[in-house]
Amino acid sequence: MYSIDLADIKNNIRYESFTTGGPGGQHANRSATGVKAIHVPTGITAIAREHRSQYRNRQLALERLLKKLRERHRPAKLRVPTRIPAYVRKKRLDNKKHRSRLKDLRRKVDSD
Repeated sequence: MYSIDLADIKNNIRYESFTTGGPGGQHANRSATGVKAIHVPTGITAIAREHRSQYRNRQLALERLLKKLRERHRPAKLRVPTRIPAYVRKKRLDNKKHRSRLKDLRRKVDSD
């Protein structure tokens, strides 16, 4: 798996705080507890606003951001070619036979 240098990533993260709104009433509407973590080089963002504590939301946003970065740096799986199902092969053959019959009907009839 791709290793990520945490110290380097933490130096490249910018945090923004905002009021979360939603359930929680006046406390949620007045205090800036929501956190948005932005990885500056890539522009990937992660938001956390579940907790009343900005500190806990900051940790949660960092975890989510690291997860996104790991997902981005994971090598893509190679596609394994699959066998064409029998019903698809049969359908193709039937369509081909049908087109052939239609072409036969368009031929000129020999007048002997």
